[in-house]
Amino acid sequence: MLTVHHIPAAFSNADCDRAIDLARAAPSSDARLVGRNRDHNLRRADLVWIDEQPEAAWIMDRIIDIVREANRDAYSFDLDGFDESAQLARYGSERQGHFDWHSDIGDGHLAARRKLTLVIQLSAASDYTGGRLEVMPSAQTHQAPTDRGTATLFPSYMLHRVTPVDSGERHSLTIWAHGPSFR
Repeated sequence: MLTVHHIPAAFSNADCDRAIDLARAAPSSDARLVGRNRDHNLRRADLVWIDEQPEAAWIMDRIIDIVREANRDAYSFDLDGFDESAQLARYGSERQGHFDWHSDIGDGHLAARRKLTLVIQLSAASDYTGGRLEVMPSAQTHQAPTDRGTATLFPSYMLHRVTPVDSGERHSLTIWAHGPSFR
């Protein structure tokens, strides 16, 4: 059975601080949906794309190791690359940052090849309220751990969301591993 997989301490506290500092120092853009559409009722977040940040190469090195480990231990998917940049997201309480129920597989050329979603919790749970990553692998909703540095992975076709942030701000790192169509 395909499930939600967690890797505790995939990023250290220092790594999380470094990623958040990188996001704060870079210009951010308003989050969009697949197809470059914007819908603030569905998603409210600020994004920084790490491919546009020269000092972020270490993040991809770490991501490759995390995905390799998770795919070996939990999925055995046929993966062939990372066709999209990782995104550093900030969900702030000033606009009730959130991302409503959705899956990461879409109609676009790249989104159609998404097979595995990786989300790394960068903020400490004490930095915000709300902002829970929830995944729905079946009829039950699974809440991802809020432990700082934890990697949560799941098949990209699974429904998931980030609940509205009520206070503070939640930072996360998301990327998709790509491959040929599921068979």
